Amino acid sequence: MIQIYHNPRCGKSRNCLAFVEDTKQEYEIIPYLTETPSFDDLKELLKKLNLKPAELVRTKEKIWIENYKGKNLTEDETIQAMVDNPILIERPIVVKDGKAIIGRDLDKVASFLD
Repeated sequence: MIQIYHNPRCGKSRNCLAFVEDTKQEYEIIPYLTETPSFDDLKELLKKLNLKPAELVRTKEKIWIENYKGKNLTEDETIQAMVDNPILIERPIVVKDGKAIIGRDLDKVASFLD
């Protein structure tokens, strides 16, 4: 089953969700802002994405700029920052068959879901 880490206030996330719905494949919405992934869940998600924690952070978010920008965080500290402030997690994330992508580009989502 497809999972989509979704923020309903984000246009890219809404577009991705609509695209996934149109594929008629079974999916599950994970509202990550209210059902925040645990530290271990995020670590597993990063493996599926094949990304380093810093690559999943929304670095233009006010919380990041005010609290973390310019600091030399370890990978674990970066993951913890996302657990503590899930708004920092890049979105949307689409998971299928043990792999994941950031679903901002619908052409890439289409290829990923085929």
